[in-house]
Amino acid sequence: MSRRTGHASAEDVILQAVENVVERASAGIARAIADILSARIDEELRAQVAKAVGKVRRGRGGKVRGPGRPALEKWVADRRARRVPNFVIEQTGLKTKKQIVAKYGDNAAFEKGKSAPKPK
Repeated sequence: MSRRTGHASAEDVILQAVENVVERASAGIARAIADILSARIDEELRAQVAKAVGKVRRGRGGKVRGPGRPALEKWVADRRARRVPNFVIEQTGLKTKKQIVAKYGDNAAFEKGKSAPKPK
């Protein structure tokens, strides 16, 4: 700000003092905001990384795979069934769907932790 020749008016003196205070205060405020934002961003990044790492599984050879299938609790021996779950093999002693359907009938329901249904 240019000074007038001679005596400065009261308005100019006050304006210059306020400008100095605002400059110092704004620098401190900017630093505080930057510190707060960086801390918040770090927290959110850590949370996102932890969430992502918790969902990833490693398969054979260290390959990254997605989340696994939920455990199978109930299985029905019907035409659409593809494979026989291990818990059904343990309950019946039979390894193929064809053998199970022959002994227990079509649409026989097996539940994990319960006894096998009655044979037909």
